[in-house]
Amino acid sequence: MSLAVAGSGGAGRRIGVGGLALAGLAAALLAGVVIGETALPPLTVLQVLANKVLGAGYALDPVDEGIIWNYRLTRAIVAAACGAGLAVSGVVLQALLRNALADPYVLGISAGASTGAVAVTIAGLGAGLLSLSFGAFIGAILAFGIVALLARAAGGGAGAAGAAQIVLAGIAGAQLFNALTALIIAKSANSDQARGIMFWLMGSLGGVRWPDVWLAVPVAAAGVLIVALHTRALDAFAFGSEAAASLGVPVRRVQAALIGTSAMITAVMVSMVGAIGFVGLVIPHAARFLVGPRHGRLIPASAFMGAVFLILADILSRVVIPGQVLPIGVVTALVGAPAFAAILVRGGRRL
Repeated sequence: MSLAVAGSGGAGRRIGVGGLALAGLAAALLAGVVIGETALPPLTVLQVLANKVLGAGYALDPVDEGIIWNYRLTRAIVAAACGAGLAVSGVVLQALLRNALADPYVLGISAGASTGAVAVTIAGLGAGLLSLSFGAFIGAILAFGIVALLARAAGGGAGAAGAAQIVLAGIAGAQLFNALTALIIAKSANSDQARGIMFWLMGSLGGVRWPDVWLAVPVAAAGVLIVALHTRALDAFAFGSEAAASLGVPVRRVQAALIGTSAMITAVMVSMVGAIGFVGLVIPHAARFLVGPRHGRLIPASAFMGAVFLILADILSRVVIPGQVLPIGVVTALVGAPAFAAILVRGGRRL
């Protein structure tokens, strides 16, 4: 009897926390639509949503309706999907590599995805047969493969030395692919293309529309679901791959599935909004501080916090300088770089 009551109480708490998280995400999305270069009343936003979703007949300014529905709402939704996906990718990489500094940006995966996307759009790689997202995916996989090979060649193994080798290999890989991206732009792009691409590479949500929503949301949701189905395996990897194998985890299959999922998420998001750094680094650590290291709680917490964080970062990018929209990657870097330094110093003190 008491066990049943305790179980129902735990389920009730989980439902309550889930409800609060959804309410917080809805509030962040509403703020992302209301706040911007021109402030719009929340009531107007709700009326536009009622018109579009429920078919209500509110009389509204067509300009305001277009700004809300086609620009700000899509921007906020893609920011949420991107933040959730990148944060969960960071959780996966930190668990599999047992490295507190691992994330798609630091390990060069974002740089590789950027190179693949630019190679398809500017250099015409694939002769029109490859999509932007697929080109970014190929670049992301290639970048991670090069980083892994370089770390192994440098003698990376278990422990702090191996973690340092992986980070150094990631930095080298990121620089390599950033140089390749710059080379492709210099060789194949005209001045207008080069200007637009350079702004996009720093992270930009200005061009996203509903077709991007229909791609970003399913990819992020599928990625989070795939990772959530491997929570026990990720917990086992906390003790190393050999310990995970002894616990019955199919190590190579799980590693391939989760790294492939992280690369897919990163590639799709980069192909839409450019390389946004530090989300996958900072958010998992903040979530781990709040809910602990167990991945059953860490994964949903990271997804929620990543979504809200990137929506708020996008709001800041639009309002911090009046009349000008900053690349969102600038905002995330201003937050992420000090956090990166703090994690690095904290990790060094443990050695």
